[in-house]
Amino acid sequence: MTRYYLGVDGGGTNCRIRLADENLVTLGEGRGGPSNLQIQNGEPAYRSILDGAKAAFAAAGLPETEYANAYGCFCMAGGRSVVDRDAFQRRPWPFAAVRTYDDIDAAHAGALGGADGAVIIAGTGSAALAIVGGKRHQCGGWGFHIGDQMSGAILGRELVRRAVEATDGLVSGSPLTVAVIDKLGGSIDAVMEWSFPKPVTPVEFKDADGAELPVTVGRAPKAYGDFTRMIFEYFDKGDPIARELMELEMSYVDNYVRWFKARGATRMAATGGLGERLFPLLVERYGSFIVKPLGDNLSGAVILAKQNFGA
Repeated sequence: MTRYYLGVDGGGTNCRIRLADENLVTLGEGRGGPSNLQIQNGEPAYRSILDGAKAAFAAAGLPETEYANAYGCFCMAGGRSVVDRDAFQRRPWPFAAVRTYDDIDAAHAGALGGADGAVIIAGTGSAALAIVGGKRHQCGGWGFHIGDQMSGAILGRELVRRAVEATDGLVSGSPLTVAVIDKLGGSIDAVMEWSFPKPVTPVEFKDADGAELPVTVGRAPKAYGDFTRMIFEYFDKGDPIARELMELEMSYVDNYVRWFKARGATRMAATGGLGERLFPLLVERYGSFIVKPLGDNLSGAVILAKQNFGA
């Protein structure tokens, strides 16, 4: 009986699905919508995977009856929570079997070909995972509000804060901080308005007594993460604030490198848009400890599917 492997790279904005044969040769791919497990109890992610799987099987020229011969590995945004992963895995899937992982696991398997080593994700968010001698070591990935130190969102937020402080005269500025203020409206008042967009629909929550209270809604992490392009642009020009921010970013990476090495990791790959852009700086700082990723999250998800369910 033919066995298929279904890999899912589930992101907060969309998910990608790849169907592969027993030799991990790609047969077809599909896409779905938002796939964070912590949004609406994973219901949008569930629909997204089913839609994307349907497209992948159609692209492969396979009927949906072949779902019963497909083994899936779902690597999902919001998968840091064990409870959410387990609940998602127990949903009524039409496949032979499934396993749900955090998205860092797909990044690790893809970057290192399923072998031992360490990986960081540095994109809008950030996370870290090492596998050494079969033992899993994970840290970070706790989200914008309480973690994600290596992320583009945190780096961009620090830039906006520095630009505001420089405009107030509290700290030194640079052409980069001036450009940020101009981009966001030309004044601190405009920046403040930008940072707290008015929701179209009022957002409320209830206190311990059941009373409804308003929630102050700020910009999403991606809005801050978008500033990383500007930071690199000015970094390449020698801007002093861009260089300070890059050193701050590298100091966060230092913490993870020390953590990895203390657990026996001998190599590390960096993934995510920010991680890929940092590659030359990482090599300069850490030498041969840094390796180029072999593949992406989607290839990692398929590798994990075969590792879990290979005949």
